[in-house]
Amino acid sequence: MDTVANAFSSPGGGLAGPRTVLNAEHEMFRDAVRRFFERHVAPHHRQWERDGIVPKSLWLEAGAQGLLCPMLSEEYGGAGGDFGHSAVIIEEIARFNASGVGFPLHSDIVVPYVADLATPERKREWLPRMARGELIGAIAMTEPGMGSDLKAVRATARRDGDHYVIDGSKTFISNGQNAGLVIVVAKTDPAAGRKGISLICVEEGTPGFTRGRNLEKIGLHAQDTSELFFDGVRVPVANLLGEENRGFSYLIRNLPQERLVIAIRAATGMEVMLERTVAYARERQAFGQAVIDFQHNRFKLAEAKAQAAMFRVFADHCLALHLRGELTVELAAAAKLLGAEMQNRLFDDFLQVHGGYGYMAEYEIGRAWADARVGRIYGGSSEIMKEIIGRTL
Repeated sequence: MDTVANAFSSPGGGLAGPRTVLNAEHEMFRDAVRRFFERHVAPHHRQWERDGIVPKSLWLEAGAQGLLCPMLSEEYGGAGGDFGHSAVIIEEIARFNASGVGFPLHSDIVVPYVADLATPERKREWLPRMARGELIGAIAMTEPGMGSDLKAVRATARRDGDHYVIDGSKTFISNGQNAGLVIVVAKTDPAAGRKGISLICVEEGTPGFTRGRNLEKIGLHAQDTSELFFDGVRVPVANLLGEENRGFSYLIRNLPQERLVIAIRAATGMEVMLERTVAYARERQAFGQAVIDFQHNRFKLAEAKAQAAMFRVFADHCLALHLRGELTVELAAAAKLLGAEMQNRLFDDFLQVHGGYGYMAEYEIGRAWADARVGRIYGGSSEIMKEIIGRTL
């Protein structure tokens, strides 16, 4: 496993040849990230899957070792890096199949909203704690019956003097049980449709803010995913991110990075699971020969190798564009669409090569197969990605 992982991640080699998008500093950072996962994550993740949650102590350890908020400026306790450092963490999460570790949501989706849009006072109050892992972030967009349609948000935030009063409910919220700070997508002008959406932060312990059960999913068993309820929740106006009624434009601006996170994870996941399936097929005997010696299996794996190499080139191209600030909405949608769809298809083939053992939870491919299925749904469903791309035709 380690030999393959090193080959895939190093600048000198990989399925598609040398990777040039990440520099030597990024690869040095990868060494530290990988040691962290080997020591603090890999030995415990199966138990966390049974528990349905990753302990907050892991977040504190990650914060102490500089694995949270790598793009955040040093002024607020971050590492002052770039998205390449975030990409390294995302890739290592995929390499260890650590599906419960919600660092990218916290660091690459929630924190940028706060860093870009919060008041100076709120930045000083929240960001250092987020970098240390003391304050875990979540974003509450999806509502029961709403799906990917942000315009259909029903949660409201009514202005009352120096406060907003928030009412509504959210569902499928990742980091929902652990979160100490939730960005709530709510209507401040319900009659204005998407032009009436705002982003408002709610801290845990605020009266009227409650969490529902930790939702039971078919995959991502260690990722806490929750229902959240807001019943007359009063928060200061200073908790508004950016300008009132500009929330939809902020979401659209930040969604490409969220979708790139999913694509990068898919690229590494396909590479790693391919290599582990090849290793299994070489060792496993059926009808007196290795499973890989059957032409059907060998051709399936050869095709998977070609497809994974092709997607790696595209994912790295998108990463390079994003590092230059040039990744477009439609290209990010394409990366997310292709990565999620290809990963699901290949993982199904890999599981089939494993036979009955692939369906057993103790085999990694079975867990990875179940975890990957949500990639076609979250971050905007595949159908929404096609709509985004289709508008450019």
